[in-house]
Amino acid sequence: MRIGVPKEIKVHEYRVGIVPSGVSELVAAGHEVSVEAGAGAGIGFSDADYARVGARIAGTADEVFADSDLIVKVKEPQLTECARLRPDQVLFTYLHLAADPEQAAALCESGVTAIAYETVTADDGSLPLLTPMSEVAGRMSVQVGAENLQKAAGGLGVLLGGVSGVAPAKVVILGGGVAGTNAAEIAVGMKADVTVVDRSAKRLRELSSQFGNQIKTAHASPDTVDRLVVEADLVVGAVLIPGAAAPKLVSREMVKRMKAGSVLVDISIDQGGCFETSRPTSHAEPTFVVDSVVHYCVSNMPGGVPRTSTFALANVTLPFVKAIADLGWEKACVENKHLAGGLNVQAGRLVHDALL
Repeated sequence: MRIGVPKEIKVHEYRVGIVPSGVSELVAAGHEVSVEAGAGAGIGFSDADYARVGARIAGTADEVFADSDLIVKVKEPQLTECARLRPDQVLFTYLHLAADPEQAAALCESGVTAIAYETVTADDGSLPLLTPMSEVAGRMSVQVGAENLQKAAGGLGVLLGGVSGVAPAKVVILGGGVAGTNAAEIAVGMKADVTVVDRSAKRLRELSSQFGNQIKTAHASPDTVDRLVVEADLVVGAVLIPGAAAPKLVSREMVKRMKAGSVLVDISIDQGGCFETSRPTSHAEPTFVVDSVVHYCVSNMPGGVPRTSTFALANVTLPFVKAIADLGWEKACVENKHLAGGLNVQAGRLVHDALL
């Protein structure tokens, strides 16, 4: 199969769909790989690094899209990229279509078969291609939250961990999944006062067992969320419904009652965000202020640490890329029900249950 790896064009997105070691494996298996010139430069891989393992270096994105049966990316295709797709192609990348009807319509119009990383499943019901980026985003959320609590960034002027005789910041994490758990690990490490909120009693017990008395846990009732959010210095939104839009757990009215200079970090922004006041931002302009509350809503957070993120992602996507290339998407999806869970768009229509 002819596999294409275009350069990412989202603002400050430096990740790349396949690293040179992955290209080497695919070429050894008899596939052709075209990589757009400069695609790996943002994480330290030159065109020569790719050429050395058998990739063909394409001068433009048009060449990559025109010459490939399978397009492997990281972020959702921008509309200019959607226009390059065609019915006999397969697109394998993050899509997050529930929060992006314009992209969904463009993919349907193109006729492409689009398989989304974020809805590929595993035997235990987890999302193995979303997990590494959730880990990165969870860890980053507390770092950026701590930075934005600084006065110069518009924050309260609070040190996350406090100091002797001065209380630490109150960190509330909405969602105890992969992203929320990783956020808790960093917040605990920075000696914050951490509360994790989740609607699953089983998950709360697991978190209590994992962290002991280093965190507090709370059931996600509306009254509890309201009280904790209004009292918090930093709130991390880490809620996920696979493939569907994130629920709005924090209302505009709640934001109005938060402390001036408190910070909201919305990891769920790829799926529409879990704060009513959220809107997508970029690494170029990551924050905005609503009712004196700083909002960080970057829709490609892991792109801020692209080398770590690319390797973490490539480790888990490559086996699926190989399966699609070796078998074709239809047979690969028949033989692997988990890959089939990633099918979002086919023959001009949305096919994933969460999008219907």
